Amino acid sequence: MTSRYRLDFVVGEEKNLRELLLDSDVLPLLHGALRAGAGSARLLDQDGEELWVASAPQGRGELLARLPLLLEGEPVAHLELHGEKLIEDRLHPLAALLCVALDTVLRNNLKRILTTEIHTSVVNSSHEELLRINAELSKSEARYRELAEGLELRVKERSAELRRAQARMLQQEKMAAIGQLAAGVAHEINNPLGFITSNLHTLQKYVGRFCAMLQFYREHLDLDLPRQVLIAESDQKWRELKLSHVTADVGDLMSQSLSGAERVSRIVSDLKGFSHVDESGEAPVDLNQELERTLGVLSHALAGRAEVVRELQPLPPLTCQGQLPGQIFLNLIQNALTHAGEAPRITLSSCFDGNRIRISIADNGKGVPAPLRSQIFEPFFTTLPVGSGTGMGLAVVWEAVLKLRGTIAVADAPGGGADFIITIPLRKE
Repeated sequence: MTSRYRLDFVVGEEKNLRELLLDSDVLPLLHGALRAGAGSARLLDQDGEELWVASAPQGRGELLARLPLLLEGEPVAHLELHGEKLIEDRLHPLAALLCVALDTVLRNNLKRILTTEIHTSVVNSSHEELLRINAELSKSEARYRELAEGLELRVKERSAELRRAQARMLQQEKMAAIGQLAAGVAHEINNPLGFITSNLHTLQKYVGRFCAMLQFYREHLDLDLPRQVLIAESDQKWRELKLSHVTADVGDLMSQSLSGAERVSRIVSDLKGFSHVDESGEAPVDLNQELERTLGVLSHALAGRAEVVRELQPLPPLTCQGQLPGQIFLNLIQNALTHAGEAPRITLSSCFDGNRIRISIADNGKGVPAPLRSQIFEPFFTTLPVGSGTGMGLAVVWEAVLKLRGTIAVADAPGGGADFIITIPLRKE
């Protein structure tokens, strides 16, 4: 007990981390970091020696997170996570979670080693030695009870930090989805606005020709010319201004412009209804209408690419926060587009059994393997390559469904693909 940095302060003789932690304790946690998107996860001792490492096939990447592993308040090792820069925000809370897990395993192993050593010593000791050890055990028990209380407090604090980090990640995912949606809607609005602007420029030229023709009539009527001369000169002016083509085209220009303006109005209406920007608190919502609004704001991604099959039955209104159904449907339809086949087909179904509303969103992709179905709604879990997804989209869906007091499950769709089934009670339990 001559140095506060020695592990023998706790267990009776100096131990290194290799003696206190097993491969089976550490490697599953490091491999879990790889599944969450890290390129490499390493545990190093205080001298920088590599004790355990897990690396992804695509390479290590940049050092994005480095946190100490503490024992009795002193650092005994460091955890390093490497990966692509774009997932740095995700790896920081993950590194904190891994440190909490390793700290818990380390403390449990220390307790186990202490118990084993004391048991061996008790068996071989005399009665006097047993009395001495009993006194020491009483002190040790008090000390460990104090340590356990401190550890429990630290675990609660770390858990609260992780919950806050997860909440921030969910909010970032929602903001990213809004950004992608805004870019798509802006593109969808720009198309009709483009030809409306072009048509207005053409109409401006046509109006100029009409005005020139009217000016011609006004000037020549004051000259009191013979009727045949006036008719001949008028016909010649009409041909010069090409007004036969103008009068034939102006109707189409007006029709196209009105159609484009109606398209912009419909997009804005769908987006406004989808966001429920004018609503506060809970209000009755038609989930079939919310599905249609979601399809409307995603029309830029669906049009000409995916077939949408509607099998919707009339539904009673559901009282809830208006933006929640849109979050669910937006993420599930985007997920279906991502994982559908070469010719995407998305089937939307709805029904009501008298107590619960059931919504189904199915695709014709590869489906979700049974072993993964319990994991796909977990934060940071994704089957996409590193850098292609945050793993938070379905976590947003899970959170929104819970707020509706509902459940969500995934099953095999008829003919192949994944079928996400949402069940929501109509009345509050």
